[in-house]
Amino acid sequence: MNNSIITNSIRFIILLALQVLIFNRIELFGFINAFPYILFILLYPVDGNKALLLILAFLMGLSIDTFLNSGGAHAAASLVLAYMRPTIFKFSFGVSYQYQTVKINDRLSSERFSFILISVVIHHLILYLLEIFRFSLMLDILLRSVFSAIFTLILCIIIIYITKPSKQ
Repeated sequence: MNNSIITNSIRFIILLALQVLIFNRIELFGFINAFPYILFILLYPVDGNKALLLILAFLMGLSIDTFLNSGGAHAAASLVLAYMRPTIFKFSFGVSYQYQTVKINDRLSSERFSFILISVVIHHLILYLLEIFRFSLMLDILLRSVFSAIFTLILCIIIIYITKPSKQ
């Protein structure tokens, strides 16, 4: 079997398990949640099958929805993030994305940081818009999105650097 398939399968299972068993139970100040499961979408290979990424992102979100009983908000937000991923790559990396020389788990640069930041913010905005779904609570949606995005961004960067293979 291909090494990429094994790596992505293990990443899918581990991130799903971490989200369900640990991060779903963390709620700072009553409204800040972390959703580092989106790392699966962010770390998916640039040259990987895009249709498979859409399917896997939907399955990841649907699995999270099943455990959180959130009615499909995670599935929709994950699917939109996976669909918008090439556009975010082009915005953040420019020409290097087209030559597929991008690796997210390399040294943190401004391009990598902007890619992760934009992705997390888009995911969280869509997630909380769908979850709360009231325009009268727009300030609540924005506050939850911003603070949860900051918390998720910090966790994602920490997880990337903890699991980054050492160069020898």
